[in-house]
Amino acid sequence: MSKEILSLEPKAIWENFYSLTQIPRPSKHEDAIQDFMLKFGQDLGLETIKDATGNIIIKKPATAGMENRKCVVMQGHLDMVPQKNADTDHDFEKDPITAIIDGDWVTAQGTTLGADNGMGVAAAMAVLQSKDIAHGPIEALFTADEETGMTGAFGLEPGILNADILLNMDSEDEGELYVGCAGGIDANISLKYKEEKLDKGYVAHKLYMKGLKGGHSGMEIILGRGNSNKLLFRFLRYATKNFKMKLAAVDGGSLRNAIPRESFAVVAVPEKYNEKFLAAVAEFEATYKAELSAVEPDLAFFAEATDTPKNVFKKKYQKKLINAIYACPNGVIRMSDDMPGLVETSLNLARVVSENGVVIIQALLRSSVNSAKDDLGQMVASTFELAGAKVKLEGQYPGWKPNMDSPILKTMQEVYNNKYGKIPEIKAIHAGLECGLLGAVYPNWDMISFGPTIRYPHSPDEKVKVDTVIKFWDFLVESLKNIPVKE
Repeated sequence: MSKEILSLEPKAIWENFYSLTQIPRPSKHEDAIQDFMLKFGQDLGLETIKDATGNIIIKKPATAGMENRKCVVMQGHLDMVPQKNADTDHDFEKDPITAIIDGDWVTAQGTTLGADNGMGVAAAMAVLQSKDIAHGPIEALFTADEETGMTGAFGLEPGILNADILLNMDSEDEGELYVGCAGGIDANISLKYKEEKLDKGYVAHKLYMKGLKGGHSGMEIILGRGNSNKLLFRFLRYATKNFKMKLAAVDGGSLRNAIPRESFAVVAVPEKYNEKFLAAVAEFEATYKAELSAVEPDLAFFAEATDTPKNVFKKKYQKKLINAIYACPNGVIRMSDDMPGLVETSLNLARVVSENGVVIIQALLRSSVNSAKDDLGQMVASTFELAGAKVKLEGQYPGWKPNMDSPILKTMQEVYNNKYGKIPEIKAIHAGLECGLLGAVYPNWDMISFGPTIRYPHSPDEKVKVDTVIKFWDFLVESLKNIPVKE
């Protein structure tokens, strides 16, 4: 089915995007795509470099008559977020993505599509291949491991690139130009626990919190979608207090930058409370549906009988864990004062999993205000340290401060207006674009970010709007023709 996308325009992008879908490229497993990109550049006869971090750099000289233009870096990341529906059989390290046309959109069968950031990468590849697009000197930068730590951007060395302008093609709304982004911190938390044997007279259940939309923890945090971890632990606290519930295991969420869609727990309750416990599960499902009906129409919370566990958390460790997760901030913390409608600070409680006497908890904190980001980090640390957990705040990356006097911003506004008869919207994004890190290494760069319209990235509902890919491509080509002369 994937090949049907080859019929779409512009073929220059879709042919390259198809090639990307055929190469497994989840974060941290990027050898195959890096080798592919190395061969791609070398086969074009262009200078091609793989740096120590795994970034691929391909340099293309200016076309005739454009040698005096400023040098442009076209930039995108090679990895993709590996998310699939529970009923989808897919190995992201081995299987290609099956892309399909669904009306006006391209999506995938039960998995993430990889349009984030495959569209930007495919567009840069098309420019490198082209023989009829006028452009100045070009350096294409394909970064490694953006989704799980921006490793490639962190590892980029100064001096390897000579550009003046960065065109980041990792934004997700056509007709918008992004001039700023949030920075972030990873909260990695470990909470040790001890177990005890489960007494007789208990009935065991597996709790399922499913059917949530999930999505990008920066872009879509403003939508108020349910967090499966928070919803599950809300019930666990109630069941502990009212039914003397015992917790045996928990496994919630997946990736730190994806709003958790599914969470599970194995629990046991005394037989005398079993009917009331099951009634409470149904009541909580009804409550969750009522509270989140507008944003989570497919929400499901239910219990299924399971084998009785031999061991459960000791009472004090269960209490510490449940209280800490329940108390941890989550979602939008503050909106921006400077840009209406923009989230300033947020937290995504992404992962909670118990195994071998340790609960691992992961959260991603974002803010465009560094002091607010640090404050939120200390708030999270305080919450979990009270429970006796070890907290590491790491992987910190800077935001990108908007420059409204940017020359490339003015150029691309004019190009868009001349082509489409309107000025594109100027925005900042509540997500960790690599621009902040790249700009720290190359502070002379004049930077902008744009892309086609992508919806629900980081989830199996990810899709890209076909007609916006055409506009994105035409806008990129026209912008390259109008890059300012180097002074």
